[in-house]
Amino acid sequence: MSDSVSIGTLPPLGEVPPKMLAQVVRQDRLGEPQDAFRVEEIDTPQIGPGEVLVAVMAAGINFNNVWAARGIPIDVIAVRQKAGDPRDYHVGGSDASGIVYAVGDGVENVAVGDEVVIHHGYWDPADPWVLSGKDPMIAPSARIWGYETNNGSFGQFAVAQAHQCMPKADHLTWEEAAAPTLVGTTAYRMLHGWKGNEVGEDDVVLVWGGSGGVGCQAIQIAKVAGATPIAVVSSPDKGEYCVGLGAAGWIDRTEFDHWGIPPHWTDGAGQKAWTAAARDFGKRIWEILGERRNPTIVVEHPGEATIPTSIFVCEAGGMVVICAGTTGYSAMVDLRYHWVRQKRLQGSHGTNDPQAYAYNELVRAGQIDPCLGRLLTFEEIGQAHQDMDAGRLGLGNAAALVGAPGPGLGGKAG
Repeated sequence: MSDSVSIGTLPPLGEVPPKMLAQVVRQDRLGEPQDAFRVEEIDTPQIGPGEVLVAVMAAGINFNNVWAARGIPIDVIAVRQKAGDPRDYHVGGSDASGIVYAVGDGVENVAVGDEVVIHHGYWDPADPWVLSGKDPMIAPSARIWGYETNNGSFGQFAVAQAHQCMPKADHLTWEEAAAPTLVGTTAYRMLHGWKGNEVGEDDVVLVWGGSGGVGCQAIQIAKVAGATPIAVVSSPDKGEYCVGLGAAGWIDRTEFDHWGIPPHWTDGAGQKAWTAAARDFGKRIWEILGERRNPTIVVEHPGEATIPTSIFVCEAGGMVVICAGTTGYSAMVDLRYHWVRQKRLQGSHGTNDPQAYAYNELVRAGQIDPCLGRLLTFEEIGQAHQDMDAGRLGLGNAAALVGAPGPGLGGKAG
């Protein structure tokens, strides 16, 4: 057996080559993703107890490895080295479809040959927080797999904890199956994970970035729950895409200019102008619905530019739930609309097992479309992150082929 196999091929089932090809980020080239990622031959990772080695058939592309490539807001390699990891590189990738090639001691839920997808919730099973029965995604040891951990999906073999592995949907190709799990499970947690504000029948759900990764999944998850999703987008074609996924309508954010931190409350004239603009935005929701109803849940990720408007338009007792800050982190909340109307501003991060498994069952049942918009080669992974950073990656989700021989060649290894 040679040291490694070619991209687009697999060794015989269960035979693990000593070397593998991976898209590798190193500290001396942190910066533009197109330069930070480079194909290298490295040692195939070893697994420990409770872990699984997966031959990656296809890998999803997510924004977290734009950050890893830039070393912003943290240098993930340096953080792991400080914690004792001797490896001086990062193999990212937080979405994967693949075939189990080896299992560690104590693994019972998967076996060699199983076709799986991997969710991104990772934690130390011996963490006292986890052992106490609390949500493991809030534990001190919780990490995002393939971003804060090494040996993610941008290599021919990935290492995951056994609980992260879920059955691949039979009706999806490798690339379709690889595309949605991180954003889909993130959206599921946002909509179903916060007691007292879970999405339900007849709720209005406002979804920022409706045509993007989290947005395209949130629209569908809300629709399955019987809610009425409304998308916020930046162009009519993106809006129509969201309608095709089940949105009741869409708002073009480029028609408004009140984004960012509003004038201070002591600036009467500035506040009046900002409030008028925010009300105009809210009226678009009413126009789509044909009645005066406000969102009971707002799915947020832009952050700094949009949180003031999200809090303003959210229904009394409703929730603004946020999973990122793509426009910045210094968001402002006008507490008058927050405490008097008793609204909830909820942070949401990652996924736990029940949430991931519930989402995956919706995918397997065909109730959720993975929204694969762009298919890439393994060699294009760095450029794909560059395009994502620049907003050029396209609608929905993206995936790159790794072990799979070519696009659309079915869901089976043989």
